[in-house]
Amino acid sequence: MTKLIPGSETAARIRAALPDAELEEAADWVVVDAPHLVAVATFLRDDPALDCRYPTAITAVDRLDHFELVYYLSSLQRNHMLILKTRALDHEAPEAPSVVPVWYGAHPQEREIYDLMGIRFSGHPFLKRIFLWEGFAGHPLRKDFLALPGGQKPGLAHFPKE
Repeated sequence: MTKLIPGSETAARIRAALPDAELEEAADWVVVDAPHLVAVATFLRDDPALDCRYPTAITAVDRLDHFELVYYLSSLQRNHMLILKTRALDHEAPEAPSVVPVWYGAHPQEREIYDLMGIRFSGHPFLKRIFLWEGFAGHPLRKDFLALPGGQKPGLAHFPKE
């Protein structure tokens, strides 16, 4: 069975290597400020004891006043995983740094989050919608999706070329 590394243990390792990174810790995860995300992700990948080379899943949560990005990271060699979080604080124009330079496997996952939640990933090499078409109004996994400003309806009146 894969072991979950506690947030306190992950935070201690990060603090020892990157003392400037601002962290919060919980029982099962660590929250890092977005400006430090890529440095922390690189450390988690390259640290021999953690060896988190595989982003199992990346997802986002709409907290109404901000978005939370959740990274489930695994080490296949060591059979453990950890949870890293960051926040996109501007709910109107959320943005976070891309971790594609750290884990190329994050490429489609960041595109999915952009498409369905509207979070932009600065530095992403090809940030376009992956499921919905260009011109689709809104982002359907946001809590405010059905209440678009200006009375605009979500999606399009019909499919393109219909």
